[in-house]
Amino acid sequence: MVHLKSNREIILLREAAVLVSRTLAVVACRVVPGVTTHELDRVAEEFIRDNGASPVFKGYKVGSVVFPATLCTSVNDAVVHGIPNDKPLEDGDLLSVDCGVVLNGYVGDSAYTFAVGEISEENRHLCTTTYEALEAGVAQAIAGNRTGDIGFAVQTLCESQGYGVVKDLVGHGVGRNLHEDPQIPNFGRRGTGRKLKAGLAICIEPMINRGGAAVRTEPDGWTIKTADSLPSAHYEKTVVVRQDRPEVLTDFSLIEAELPSLPYRAVADCEDS
Repeated sequence: MVHLKSNREIILLREAAVLVSRTLAVVACRVVPGVTTHELDRVAEEFIRDNGASPVFKGYKVGSVVFPATLCTSVNDAVVHGIPNDKPLEDGDLLSVDCGVVLNGYVGDSAYTFAVGEISEENRHLCTTTYEALEAGVAQAIAGNRTGDIGFAVQTLCESQGYGVVKDLVGHGVGRNLHEDPQIPNFGRRGTGRKLKAGLAICIEPMINRGGAAVRTEPDGWTIKTADSLPSAHYEKTVVVRQDRPEVLTDFSLIEAELPSLPYRAVADCEDS
């Protein structure tokens, strides 16, 4: 069942979404060669709890499999759901960081792909295209459009650059729960899918591979990797459908304020946001 949000609920969703953006900003300035994703996870959890919220991913269950961390940290060919570990990041890596919080009973959810040091032009172009595809999808989140309009915008842009659009994973509604109806695919045809109504809160999150679209699940039960082992990029914003234009609750400017070369390079040190 799709639940359209009241203005009060949207205010609470925005507060949660902004806290996620602030958390990703704290992470952003620490994404450098040599840091571990486990350390990034520790910093993020501490920041979230210090701000009166709790991590929504930690303890999240799919069947009997429990996610053990605050952040999903997916490196290079890991598309999403990577589990933080003690392996140091290396110069040239791509790192997708997906973060979710529960604040005052409402969920914030967002993701950003960071460069670790200097990345290749091929990976920079992948990130740029995925980022632009997110913006193209967000622009379609208007009352009267359909979920297929969002997916079509993302798919058309990415496939025009020769990239694989992951079809096994999709965006979603969001509210008191992390995953609500409807599903928001990153592929589709114009004028198809569920009709979008004002007050619907959704997470739009292109997951785009430099090679083919196929993915596989690692033995840990969580990490999704590209089948051809080529890199992937992932960005996510929380958006409310409105009559004339989408209302974006996520604030990427907080993250990008920590990046000297927008939007994909991180600096060595900074102060907490």
